[in-house]
Amino acid sequence: MTPHEFSAADLIHNNLRDLTPPAKAAVFGDPIRHSRSPEMHNAALQVAGIDAQYIRIHVRKEDLAASLRALPTAGFVGANITIPHKIETLKLLDQIDDHARILGAVNTVSVESNHQLKGYNTDGPGLVRAVREEFQVDISDLRILILGAGGGAGQAIAAQCVLEGCERLVLANRSLDKIQALKKRLEPFLLNERLQGPTDRLIAIGLDESSLARELPRIDLLINTTSVGLSASEPQLIPKHILSPHLLVYDTVYSSAKTRLLADAEAKGARVANGLSMLLHQGALAFEIWFHRSPSLAAMRRGLTANR
Repeated sequence: MTPHEFSAADLIHNNLRDLTPPAKAAVFGDPIRHSRSPEMHNAALQVAGIDAQYIRIHVRKEDLAASLRALPTAGFVGANITIPHKIETLKLLDQIDDHARILGAVNTVSVESNHQLKGYNTDGPGLVRAVREEFQVDISDLRILILGAGGGAGQAIAAQCVLEGCERLVLANRSLDKIQALKKRLEPFLLNERLQGPTDRLIAIGLDESSLARELPRIDLLINTTSVGLSASEPQLIPKHILSPHLLVYDTVYSSAKTRLLADAEAKGARVANGLSMLLHQGALAFEIWFHRSPSLAAMRRGLTANR
């Protein structure tokens, strides 16, 4: 295992109690080795003078409920939740923040009094801050297409986009069934006269080339929320020839090398950014929830970019 990485069994059986500094927060996921969250949070904890560390915990689906319930007795203040557990976690907590309920997924869990677990979602607000930082534009001014809108991060980002009042939103997913319910849930937030003409303001499409080619000319910001890109051997998300220079392309994958999507988009003249800035801003919001103070963004950024 890599530094700061442990198993669900370590947490469930309270085998982490002798760590120095004590483990107080973690990220749950499957896979989890790629996560940069420990580097980011531990840098902020050190600067803040908090005697604690943040670790990775490899949690499979069958261990998720037990891992969440083990947080209070293990002395944790909370955990971040990543692929593939963001939607399932929503069903396993005692309390859900209103914003997370609207976003339809949880990426941050806080241990409250009486060992209660409360769920939040900082992905959406983190994405808003990241887009402003990377492209100097606001979500509210953009027409947006989300790849993988059926997943936990995709649903949260889609909901955040409509809450921000985006100009137009296209939900794209391999399974249309998974996003039809999301579309129906989000439609009330876009019921106004802001757009005129025949173009629907909120639509759902498949991830096929013809549907994407039809919609991309009417899109300003393309967001990939799938995990495609974590491995260099993975398939092409969008054919390069339908990408164009007018696009802003944000890939929530934050590998040190450019994903194929970003490389192809940049080659076509588009402006691109990877998910490090979103990871930074959603992490800072989670830190505030757990420790009731703002972290050093500079320290968190240094932790993310060190040895990359």
